Amino acid sequence: MAGGESSERPEVAYGLQDVLAFESEVAYIDGHAPELSVRGYDIADLAHNLGYEQMAYLLLNGSVPTPEELSAFSSELAAQRELPDPVMDVLHSVPPSAHPMAVLRTAVSLLGVLEPDAEMVDQEHLLATAKGLVAKLPAIVAAQVRIQAGHEPIAPRGPELGHAENYLYMISGAVPTEPFRRAFDAALVLYAEHETNASTFACRVVVGTMSDYYSAIVAGIGAIKGALHGGAIDDAMNMLVDVGQPDRAAAYVDDALAARRKLPGFGHRVYRTGDPRAAELREMALQMAGAVDDRRWFDIAVATERRMAETKGIIPNVDYFAAPVLFQLGFPMNLMTNVVASARVAGWSAHIAEQYANNRLIRPRALYVGDRGRSLAGGD
Repeated sequence: MAGGESSERPEVAYGLQDVLAFESEVAYIDGHAPELSVRGYDIADLAHNLGYEQMAYLLLNGSVPTPEELSAFSSELAAQRELPDPVMDVLHSVPPSAHPMAVLRTAVSLLGVLEPDAEMVDQEHLLATAKGLVAKLPAIVAAQVRIQAGHEPIAPRGPELGHAENYLYMISGAVPTEPFRRAFDAALVLYAEHETNASTFACRVVVGTMSDYYSAIVAGIGAIKGALHGGAIDDAMNMLVDVGQPDRAAAYVDDALAARRKLPGFGHRVYRTGDPRAAELREMALQMAGAVDDRRWFDIAVATERRMAETKGIIPNVDYFAAPVLFQLGFPMNLMTNVVASARVAGWSAHIAEQYANNRLIRPRALYVGDRGRSLAGGD
């Protein structure tokens, strides 16, 4: 070959599957075990024993907080829950047809415009900014829920309510019962971090250019909006509504497979033998069914899951049982991805800080398969 080029076609890692792009101390996945650990702790251990505030502290600081550290951290979050007036104005003024995740993306971008230190990317400023978004994203999502339903947003309560309690309070105006608080806390913990998924990688790509923190988070929101990522949870709940009754699940699955339609909430790029988060959420969905005395959605989900196992052997992922949990907690179907993003911001922030601390521009190549040697002078 001319110029020393090899005659062998280079191998393309489509979707960058199994490509190791950087080192990380944030999370580890073994898709065959299956295992998800965050900062060295198994995800089930975290979901059973930590609230979201503790999980966020672990992600941002690398250690589980002491009682004193947790008290200080919780007070910092509580002090930053209020949204600036310009952000509330945007939430009220967007057209009803606007995609809820696009609205969330816009609100976060505006927060970055309003933040005087938004361009500061040292570790101290990053931690302060991350805590601000961990506190404010729930307020944005709760306001979206209220406005969509034709109600005025509810201002957050003070530090007497924890993160999950305050989140649910801003939606309903009532302090949640302990079963509701615990289920929601656990769901937020399970969604807080998931290694190098598409949205986390998007955040790291933006940081790799030495852009600012808010731009990275906006990129993460844009990525998780997609139906092949966080947007699957909205579709999963819509599917359960379409199934309607447990005894219709088998026919629904069979018809979908015959028509070559993919069923949302099933399958995963990394996990092959089960999503460890799905197992936890399945139990939570059962507990929520008992708490509200309504097993309908759980029974539909189980029947659909069973038929998929019988016919295709495909596992449910995290979104599958999370959908009925969030639905019975009061979140509308089209805002469930927003809830996921409001939990994942802690994980994104941990990766962003890690990328800034050991940065290199992320710049892959493409295998060119187009024409070469064309000339305008001689025509084609």
